[in-house]
Amino acid sequence: MRKKINKAWFCLAAFWGFFWAKTSLAVCPLCTVAVGAGIGLSRWLGIDDSITGLWIGGLLVSLISWTEGWLEKKNIRFRGRILVNIFVYYSLVLIPLYYSGIIGHPMNTLCFCGLDKLLFGIIVGSASFWFGASWYSYLKEKNQGRAYFPFQKVFMPIAPLILLSIIFYFLIK
Repeated sequence: MRKKINKAWFCLAAFWGFFWAKTSLAVCPLCTVAVGAGIGLSRWLGIDDSITGLWIGGLLVSLISWTEGWLEKKNIRFRGRILVNIFVYYSLVLIPLYYSGIIGHPMNTLCFCGLDKLLFGIIVGSASFWFGASWYSYLKEKNQGRAYFPFQKVFMPIAPLILLSIIFYFLIK
């Protein structure tokens, strides 16, 4: 009973937080927080690792984009900066997951290709979050630098993750 009450309070607090969101920069901090909350919530609720991987991949792309923006703002430039940034972030996540036995467990693979569920989710989530953020940038550029609707910058990168989470859920069940 107490666990249900805690979940209800958590969901209410998360829902209420969306009303107090402020405007944001880069791939916005709100997106990063939303993706991070999605990861924690999915593990807490016992959701399949392929869905959790979607959100981890989205978080990684968001952090990489954020770091790139920060490095550009600080005028820190060097050859291969984006590749180093990508390598560091993915290594910081994948290596500990591998050595802790979460990635690479023989019972946690997809039956059609033998790829680890979490790794598959990270790959698909990274690509979908990047696609959503890129699509937002393209649409904003077409509209003279303005968004088409409020919170479009938040919605566009996260919408593919939500849609894929729903699709993966029904494919797994």
